[in-house]
Amino acid sequence: MTAFDTLRLPVFAAPMFLISGPEMVIASCKAGIGGAFPTPNCRTVEDLDRWMDQITSALTPGDAPWIANMITHSTNTRLADDLRLVAEYKPPVVITALGSPKPVMETVKAYGGLVFADVVSMKLAKKAAEAGVDGLACVSAGAGGHTGHLSPFAFISAVRDFFDGYIAVGGGVGDGAGIAGAVAAGADFVYMGTRFLATRESMAQPAYKQMVIDAGPDDLVVSAAVTGTPASWLKPSLRAAGQDPDNLGGPAERSYVSGGDNKRWRDIWAAGQGLEAVRVEEPIADVVAQLEREYLAALKRFETKTAKRPALRGAA
Repeated sequence: MTAFDTLRLPVFAAPMFLISGPEMVIASCKAGIGGAFPTPNCRTVEDLDRWMDQITSALTPGDAPWIANMITHSTNTRLADDLRLVAEYKPPVVITALGSPKPVMETVKAYGGLVFADVVSMKLAKKAAEAGVDGLACVSAGAGGHTGHLSPFAFISAVRDFFDGYIAVGGGVGDGAGIAGAVAAGADFVYMGTRFLATRESMAQPAYKQMVIDAGPDDLVVSAAVTGTPASWLKPSLRAAGQDPDNLGGPAERSYVSGGDNKRWRDIWAAGQGLEAVRVEEPIADVVAQLEREYLAALKRFETKTAKRPALRGAA
């Protein structure tokens, strides 16, 4: 029995800064996908305690696993306090980001949890694998928020050369066919954030949800000028904040102190290339049901095409 046996689809609802809260996590897990949130979404340790209690009280053994996302960058001065609550509430999976996974390994492994590392490059993927993580969340080109530069398919293939643990891949996947394609390419799970931005359980502002519904991939720009790390932003939100999407300047100072980045993300909104699939605000349960239909339809198309395809020349 693994932490993932209760998954309806091989999907994690990705942790989104200022967007993912206990309602989103609970609804995701109840719908049959992994539900994640970043611990810095809680302004205080006391808030995090309440959130984790709310999540664990609502979930049952038959629900999909919940996931805590922890910023392990040196500027996160609250890491030790958050880790104490992780030891108490025991999320089945902890995903580290923007730093080494090593600070959380001992605590999570002690209660039998799994550690994934959020990585955006081969260099970081190799470092995380050497640290002994159970899985890698390969953030690829097309992902919303802090993003990568590699194609999801190239990233999966390259990581599989040296890593036999779990791979979750994120970047531009907005529908069930994309999930099937990623799994066929070698991923175990798909990391989906943008598809859930406009759900009813999302903490996004109504105007943010509407912008995601109205926008398309051409309405995005990748820049390090907002947070100091390359991220994918909605151009209309940049313009509304008085910035020129075509002339954002150099990188901002990097800082991941809880609360320190809030204004940047509150006023300037992130999204990934999968936003083309978002056309209405709806419950997470409905999104997951649609993704499942699309996923099964994609598998059926593949089986049908494979059955009809003539044998390749030289094939045994």
